[in-house]
Amino acid sequence: MKNEQEREQLIKEINILLNQAYDSTLDEIYALLQKIEQEEEKEDLKAYEKAKKEASIDNSLSWEEAKKELKAGIKKEVA
Repeated sequence: MKNEQEREQLIKEINILLNQAYDSTLDEIYALLQKIEQEEEKEDLKAYEKAKKEASIDNSLSWEEAKKELKAGIKKEVA
């Protein structure tokens, strides 16, 4: 991961090249960037669905739900 200064420098260099590019090249670059964005969105959605599925398979609980269940279990044992 680049730091902010490295990122800014890279963006400046890319802008210089973009300003020198032919219109057809700009169209191709734009199409590629859109494709990359769509792929990243698909990957994010897959990761979300996988995590959601794993949580349901594992019967994962939030910490608050787990604490409530533990308290209820302790009360039953004591009673």
